[in-house]
Formats: sequence, C-alpha cells, structure tokens
Amino acid sequence: MTNKKKFILFDNDGVLVETEKWYYEANVKALKELNLTLELNTYLEIMARGGTAWEVAFAEGFSKEVVDRQREKRDEYYQEFLTTKDIEIKGVKPLLKELSQKYKMAIITTSRRVDFDLIHKNRGIVDFMDFTLCVEEYTKAKPAPDPYLAGLKKFNAKKGETLVVEDSQRGLTSAYNAGIDCAIVYNEFTKSHDFSKANYHIKKLDELKELLSTL
Repeated sequence: MTNKKKFILFDNDGVLVETEKWYYEANVKALKELNLTLELNTYLEIMARGGTAWEVAFAEGFSKEVVDRQREKRDEYYQEFLTTKDIEIKGVKPLLKELSQKYKMAIITTSRRVDFDLIHKNRGIVDFMDFTLCVEEYTKAKPAPDPYLAGLKKFNAKKGETLVVEDSQRGLTSAYNAGIDCAIVYNEFTKSHDFSKANYHIKKLDELKELLSTL
C-alpha cells in the first residue's frame, strides 16, 4: 500500500515530553496560596474543553488582579518543575530520528514559547522538526482548529497527507475541527478524556511507525 501521509504534526506536552502532570501541580501550588483546592478531575474537565484553572478562582470571587499575580507565580513554579523534574519520555528521539528520514514533522503546542524553549533546551527533539508553533504564533488556541490549520499552511500540506499525534481531548478536538486525521497516544494523565473522535489509538509513541506503515 502506498503511504499517503507525508506530514506529521505532533502535540508537545504528554506526547514528546512528560510535562502535563507538572503543569497541573504548578496550578495546584498557585491556587493553594489562595486557599483553593484544584482537584485532578476538575482540572482534567477544564483541560478537556480548553478552559483555564483560574476559573476556580474567579468562581470564588477573586479579582483579575489577584489571579494575574498568581498566574505569574504558577509560571514560575512550572519553570522550576521543568528544570528539576524528569520529563523525558524514553524512545522519543530514536523514533523521531527514524521518522525524519521519511516525513516532514512539526510541533504544534499550546505552550508559551518561553516554556517550550526551556523544555527543549539541549534535549535534541526539535532538531528533527521542520518548525515549531507555540501559543503566541496562531490566532486561537486548541480546541479551535487554528493551531493545526496554521501547521498545514506553513507546510503547504493537504489534510489527507497529514497526521496529528495528540494525547488530550482538547488537542483531538482541534485536529478534528481542522479536518485532519488524529492518532491518540495513551497517557495516564489524560486517560479519562473522551477520545471517541480519534482516527487511531496507540499505547506508546513508538507504535507510531507501525501505524504509519499501514496508512
């Protein structure tokens, strides 16, 4: 069978690096300073629809000024976690090296550029990518289709030639709304999300090579 896929658009967090948990923990820490508790199931529901953890603070009557202050603290906590915790997903680099011989690849993420660059400093993953797009570099964030449509445009790629690799409902919805096939890679953190709209499911990222050989 002729392989029709020529382009791969990867999500970043939870797919290429194990950062989802630490972003949650940074939010928990910042909200706790307001005596607010962010339960995991609440956060996952907010995450699935592309909301923000600060909804919890606004619901309790906290002002935008207070929330903005805590948001800055959250960003500091997250960057601290990124530099002190093990966020490597084993096997990612060898897989990307092999795939880069056959496919054009990019990372499309809702991460801020400053966090993304910190995550990938000396990691070698972006070496295999044609480009990366962060949240500042497209109009609307996931679950809107804009991020993945921006990736298509930058590659000048057709939807049928492209595969998105995601681990969250928000990301899947973005790909679905963009009309691009999406493979969901299992992640323990987002296992409660609804992935019924996914075209493909894989248990680990290293199964992507076999999946692509069948498309």
